[in-house]
Amino acid sequence: MPCLATSERYTLDLPPGHRFPIAKYELIREQLLWQGIAPQTDFYDPGLCAEEDILRVHTQEYWHKVRDQRLSPAEVRRLGLPQSEQLVRRSLSSSAGTLQSARRALTDGVALNLAGGTHHAFADRGEGFCVLNDIAIAAAHLLHHGLAKQVLVVDLDVHQGDGTASIFQQEPRVFTFSMHAGANYPLRKEKSDLDVELALGTSDTEYLQQLTATLPRLLAEVQPDFVFFQAGVDVLATDKLGKLALTKKGCRQRDEFVLGLCREKNLPVAVSMGGGYSERISDIVDAHCNTFRVAYEVWSDSVSL
Repeated sequence: MPCLATSERYTLDLPPGHRFPIAKYELIREQLLWQGIAPQTDFYDPGLCAEEDILRVHTQEYWHKVRDQRLSPAEVRRLGLPQSEQLVRRSLSSSAGTLQSARRALTDGVALNLAGGTHHAFADRGEGFCVLNDIAIAAAHLLHHGLAKQVLVVDLDVHQGDGTASIFQQEPRVFTFSMHAGANYPLRKEKSDLDVELALGTSDTEYLQQLTATLPRLLAEVQPDFVFFQAGVDVLATDKLGKLALTKKGCRQRDEFVLGLCREKNLPVAVSMGGGYSERISDIVDAHCNTFRVAYEVWSDSVSL
């Protein structure tokens, strides 16, 4: 049975009208329970990420500025979130969620974080609502402790995983794969090990054709022993910041393909949520919950959903 990392610290107070849908983290948990997708016993609080894990990825100068709330006004604007003690604790908790998901996936096959996917955080700065790079922190933790030898990051958020690409540019043990809308944020792209740039308005059929043509080949070439899946739902046609045209069904088929392939190849996979900015928060929550539903279907043969 999948384990699901969540915490009350995943939400924080934001100014009225802020465009980041912070309420989704609590709503995802409520919907998973209400729809019977996940039982209460599968949820756990991952705690807070240790500083030693953060400093394997982020510079001490940047982390201490975040920790002590000393980011400059320009840095705060680039981040897009007001600095606060709540934000520090949220970032530590969310990063711990992905790290603990990675450790649990080693024995359970799959584990999911109800937050994370903060792939725009660089070693020395935060951008695009991303303070700490949870996937990078978790991957570095696995490598440091000898729990993985070759990691594959499958980043299917609509925006390029630029921070993750930058952090691991000189690390051959981590292969970064990002499939995203080309003419979209970030304006200045980094170089992942493999970037697949999609045309604006790409629909289900085109998207899935590209993914199914790419991922099996990557698994054969990279030979990973661990996978991180960034399952952003900002690929939806309803997304305000996405510029692609996937339906909820197409997004779910994406998840079925990625998670099904990992199960078929006996590859442990840690899943993080990534972005989602549809006008109706129910669309965001539904699409995220589909990711969890698929994980239960793929790994829990005895569970009927």
